Amino acid sequence: MNEPGVHKRVLIIVENLPVPFDRRVWQEATALHSAGYLVSIICPAVAGYDARYEEIEGIAIYRHPLPVEADGAGGYLLEYGAALFWQFRLALRVLRERGFDAIHACNPPDLIFVVGGFFKLFAGKRFLFDHHDICPELYEAKFGRRGLMYRLMLRLERWTFRTADVSIATNESYRRVAIERGGMLPERVFVVRSGPNLERLRIVAPNPALRKGRRYLVGYVGTMGDQEGIDLLLQSMAHIVFERRRNDVHLGLVGGGTSLERLRRLACELGLADYVTFTGRVGDELLLEMLNTADVCVNPDVANDMNDKSTMNKIMEYMALGKPIVQFDLTEGRYSAQGASLYARRNDPVDMADKLLELLDDPERRRVMGQLGRERVTRELEWRYEVPKLLAAYRALFEGVAAAAGGPATRRSRES
Repeated sequence: MNEPGVHKRVLIIVENLPVPFDRRVWQEATALHSAGYLVSIICPAVAGYDARYEEIEGIAIYRHPLPVEADGAGGYLLEYGAALFWQFRLALRVLRERGFDAIHACNPPDLIFVVGGFFKLFAGKRFLFDHHDICPELYEAKFGRRGLMYRLMLRLERWTFRTADVSIATNESYRRVAIERGGMLPERVFVVRSGPNLERLRIVAPNPALRKGRRYLVGYVGTMGDQEGIDLLLQSMAHIVFERRRNDVHLGLVGGGTSLERLRRLACELGLADYVTFTGRVGDELLLEMLNTADVCVNPDVANDMNDKSTMNKIMEYMALGKPIVQFDLTEGRYSAQGASLYARRNDPVDMADKLLELLDDPERRRVMGQLGRERVTRELEWRYEVPKLLAAYRALFEGVAAAAGGPATRRSRES
């Protein structure tokens, strides 16, 4: 069967990250382009990705301004209101300049269905929902409560799924949410995992300078937010340095986010200023240097409903580079890493510290675990294994055939 993409045009809308910085969205966009789809993207403009329009590898990217990263109810209202305004405005521009047959919406937040629903109702366009985050649980993780806003998040999620012709889930936990909470038919929900791209995640020579004169480096890459558990990781480092009296371990943290400055202050308050490097948001070159230099990589995501059900890109990136991992014991994290990781008790920074030292002091175990992770990626989890599933979702979107090449979503996907 020929791919429908030869004659189809797709508009991808993402609100929370710029493209191509958003690795999952960029991999999806390039896969669709390679399959013959005409791909356009609407996303925010931020430092380093501030061109209002550019074309990269045949993909047109339309960027719009946004207020500073939201922090608090007023900030979120301003950010999301501005995003919807620009998404409507730029979608009309894309329709005029390039056209589109479907909108591919990437959350958070669960508001892009307003744009998708408008063009579905009044212009006959298809709507695909790419479920990156479970927003009700994300709200609970950020603010530590449910209440009215949590119930509103559930309603927005439900409306998004009701609007969608097809939904993509990043794992089986999210697929169950789409079916059980979102009311979608099982055959309309496809699992497309965020597999690492080994052309990007290259194994390169370590940079000893990143160890800051210490014997070992623990590496982290990801967002600096409340639910990422960096405060727990800093407590683990304090235990290593001051309770276990180890001055041979350095921690390298790559990434930006709303909590970055607070976490820098916390590191100083804990007496860790000389033991921790915060790089902020950086490009791939420094990210790869840090991870390739690291002896162990760490994922301190807080144990909550959001993180337990979510697949974290950083886990598979660590595995792709052959790095052993320490993380808290979460359902999807354990599924992804399996034998490539040690699992600390949930939200226990002392146990995480002990697990880190256990690995740092056992080079052979590190080697074996890193090899297990690398092999799992190359044999099962690499992005090239996910591309056929993405294209199957698009065949279902445009042809209404959920069982097209790649198998129906009613069967458990092979990687689960």
